[in-house]
Amino acid sequence: MKMKYILIGAIVLLSVKSVNAQTTSVTGLTNLTVQEQKMMQYIDANMPRAIALLKESVNINSGSLNIEGVKKVGALFAKELQSAGLQTEWIPMPDSVQRAGHLVATTRTVKPKGKKLFLIGHLDTVFEPDMPANPFTMLNDSTATGQGVNDMKGGDVIMIIALQAMQAQGLLEGAAITAYFTGDEEKSGRPLSVSRKDYIERAKQSDIALGFEGANGLNSIATARRGSSGWKLDVQAKTGHSAGVFTQGAGYGAIYEAARIVNEFREQLSTEKYLTFNPGVFIGGSEMSYDEATVKGIAIGKTNIISPSATVTGDLRFLTEDQKTNARARMQKIVAQNLTGTTAKIKFTDGIPSMAPTAGNEKVMQVVSGVTKDMGLGITTAGDPGSRGAGDISYIAAYVDCIDGMGASGRGAHAPGETINLAEFPYLIKRAALTMYRLTR
Repeated sequence: MKMKYILIGAIVLLSVKSVNAQTTSVTGLTNLTVQEQKMMQYIDANMPRAIALLKESVNINSGSLNIEGVKKVGALFAKELQSAGLQTEWIPMPDSVQRAGHLVATTRTVKPKGKKLFLIGHLDTVFEPDMPANPFTMLNDSTATGQGVNDMKGGDVIMIIALQAMQAQGLLEGAAITAYFTGDEEKSGRPLSVSRKDYIERAKQSDIALGFEGANGLNSIATARRGSSGWKLDVQAKTGHSAGVFTQGAGYGAIYEAARIVNEFREQLSTEKYLTFNPGVFIGGSEMSYDEATVKGIAIGKTNIISPSATVTGDLRFLTEDQKTNARARMQKIVAQNLTGTTAKIKFTDGIPSMAPTAGNEKVMQVVSGVTKDMGLGITTAGDPGSRGAGDISYIAAYVDCIDGMGASGRGAHAPGETINLAEFPYLIKRAALTMYRLTR
């Protein structure tokens, strides 16, 4: 195992040199202060322990609905955070929410020197206990697989080791930091007014939020994330013998009208940047039923009967609240222009708000860019918001400056065989530690 970590370190060095030919060893970077260099040395020395912590957490199943598993990961991380001098507490959820709860860790600072930080992780994964097991496994010297290894136990470990590196140099003194690990990011408990109440209230007391969802390499940060919402289209129509379809008396039927509406959505709105809308269920027939709770439907249809009803459900993703509002208005207008013999209505439901791009978010990114430049990795730029889905950070984006993507890098999140890039892992921990240190100063 010792030889494996030596090989990982060698690959890391080669990877960074390929990014910037002027890269030197961390201790040789003159743009880093002595304290910052010591943090980098601490992280290098503790990489075997970081990977061991990652392995231990990955091998605990913590699917969102596995309450005991989520709590077990929370207890593991709480112990590590306490070793960094943070106070920890568990925020339980009522039984009605059917989720485990959240882990919160805070520094003991009364009068902070710099910005108050809110660090975001989550304990749960999309992999429930009844899914095929995928324990932590080294695929080669720089890649590992395992359930949630990238999304987001890798990001959680980056945050924890970065905090421990700061604490080891006495750099948490005077820093006001709250680290918040939700237990249900992948499948949020309902109602959100309960499951996200404490989370939002604590975030409002901070200046800057750093999300530790997956990184897109060493030189990209998310300054914006799209939000998500839902819609449900219900169509009613005259029914009768199919021989009369398209006539004034019989009309077009519910399926044709539903198809017209969905196609008009595509034709009129699909070219707008960052706006997407996807029909997930499309059901119609001479007899049909749809259960919203289970997202399942049953339809019976004869080809010689004009369909009297149809239902379509889908999502709507957007970058700003204005974009969402405008899209809904245009969709509503399309729905109202009914074919002969049909009526239709659409209902919209709010989900996760967007994390819109702001000048404040851009300023935080510039701090990260200064860090990567001083590390010899070059500047950092904003990633494409369209490449990311909604996340926990979006619930608080209206209250604090935010960036995301401070976590681990890898591939295949949410799918069997998800991987983490261990070559970039130590450099992402260093990026996080330096960013947090500089913001708190």
